[in-house]
Amino acid sequence: MRAVQPRTTLTQQEDHLFKVLSSERFLKMEGLGNEVAHFIYDYDPAWALDVAQAKKRIKTKLDTDLGIKVFEINLYDLCVDLLKERNVWDRVLAAEPTMDKTDFLKMLQNMLDPQIHLAPAIKARIEAESFQILFLTGIGEVFPFVRSHTVLNNLQTVVSDKPMLMFFPGRYEVSATQGSSLVLFGQLKDDSFYRAKRILDQEA
Repeated sequence: MRAVQPRTTLTQQEDHLFKVLSSERFLKMEGLGNEVAHFIYDYDPAWALDVAQAKKRIKTKLDTDLGIKVFEINLYDLCVDLLKERNVWDRVLAAEPTMDKTDFLKMLQNMLDPQIHLAPAIKARIEAESFQILFLTGIGEVFPFVRSHTVLNNLQTVVSDKPMLMFFPGRYEVSATQGSSLVLFGQLKDDSFYRAKRILDQEA
């Protein structure tokens, strides 16, 4: 099992992320075998605000210094946009205080099913943009009605010709018996998945 964070500072991680993201190997999706170019940046949830600032600096530096465009999709913002586009946002807000929590969760899960709703919406958005790297954020904000592993599983064919980095507030754990798993906020273990790689383990 991995610790919450490796023995490096956020500044060191930011430097490593920039070096990996700007490398030809990463941009050309080399050395992956038959795997998709999906990566996870797992970080201590207590670092959230600092990570958000680091992410902005990395995006700006990639663009300004190297002309590498990053397109960011925030899952929470995407979910709100989808509910508003379907004219159900006000109904959801009105229902939350009165509905049973379990029923409300099921309603949201149906409205924001990753396969039926989120993956097609992400596909439409990335097809309308010109970029080299996709950032996926807002993972903590959409829990529990959207689970990170279901999003990853449904994006394997949607985001296949560009590298994607998911910012994950928690731990990426690797077990010899159970494979890889994501532990949101360091406490809530998601189902196992096998396709995404830990960005901090990648060579710069």
